[in-house]
Amino acid sequence: VQLQASGGGLVQPGGSLRLSCVASGRRLSRYSMGWFRQAPGKGREFVAGISFSGSSTHYTDSVKGRFTISRDNATNTVYLQMRSLKPEDTAVYYCAADRGSYSGSVYSHEYDYWGQGTQVTVSS
Repeated sequence: VQLQASGGGLVQPGGSLRLSCVASGRRLSRYSMGWFRQAPGKGREFVAGISFSGSSTHYTDSVKGRFTISRDNATNTVYLQMRSLKPEDTAVYYCAADRGSYSGSVYSHEYDYWGQGTQVTVSS
């Protein structure tokens, strides 16, 4: 599976962005999916996960109520809608595919495939 993430950019605090992750090579419905992020000097952090069908989602506490993960298996795409962005959301965001878990593991080492990352910068 090849994953291509896009949609990052520079946004002011309080703004919104929608990240997309398009898969090729395999049907995305075979995988639960996750979004992770990595800020400068920090480790990779779980952000959100979604089940194979999209019926189950979960989030890290710092983004609950602000971020929404969704998927469209017909187009092999996973999204991360980000609202009320804060400077601390600044990071490179990665999408990842997980064969083993139901709704996207919180542990990065359990993922099988990774996208290349897209930069999100929240700054005035």
